[in-house]
Amino acid sequence: MATPILAIRDLHVAVDDQPILKGVTLTVKGGEVHAVMGPNGTGKTSLAQTLMGHPRYQVTAGSVTLDGQDLLAMKPDARARAGLFLAMQYPSEVSGVTTANFLRAAINARRPETDPIPLKQFRDQLDEAMRLLEMDPHFANRYLNEGFSGGEKKRNEILQMLLLRPRIAVLDEIDSGLDIDAIKVVAKGVQALMGPEFGVLLITHYQRILQYLPVDHVHIMVDGRIVKSGDRALAQELEAKGYDWVRAELAASGSGS
Repeated sequence: MATPILAIRDLHVAVDDQPILKGVTLTVKGGEVHAVMGPNGTGKTSLAQTLMGHPRYQVTAGSVTLDGQDLLAMKPDARARAGLFLAMQYPSEVSGVTTANFLRAAINARRPETDPIPLKQFRDQLDEAMRLLEMDPHFANRYLNEGFSGGEKKRNEILQMLLLRPRIAVLDEIDSGLDIDAIKVVAKGVQALMGPEFGVLLITHYQRILQYLPVDHVHIMVDGRIVKSGDRALAQELEAKGYDWVRAELAASGSGS
């Protein structure tokens, strides 16, 4: 299978006619981990939601393709079937649907109707993924995210990713609210899929999770734009100096407006 490529070109996005993203360009390929860092309200989650097709976010200019296909022309379910996955910052609770039933339905939605995944094969894959993520097997029979702690919800997002095996995963602050042990488990789940047929766009505030992932590229987003890119050393510099350092550089260069 060909290496996946998510190509974002000069993407402009508005919410209620207010510009949010102001010309984002980024390419994520299989085998790569890209981290997008930035302060609150700078457009990071807006980028994730736009990629997945949230109707509130209006694309006003630019393009996004996944493996050469026009992603913006697809409905959210078609984007998922094409291999795009979003781990949400605030996963929803779904009463009446168990985690196991939800996951099996999601897997079957990407298979031919005449070829659903056999129950034993599904249970074996589910059990293996839950062991990797150190999740209590009883969580599979609980309603999706209902009564789960914040950390349990985040692990459940990674569990979905492991079962669905997407081509490109967008992880929106998957590390927020987690202690170090939980961050290590989440990172282990991401690394379990790493390879030439899987790429990651990681959105985060802090560089903690970057210590446990093979991050290739770090991008700093300020005011809806990617203003600086580099390797993982950039994240360490940002941790030491803070976002005011980036803003001061932008002001000095005259590119902060």
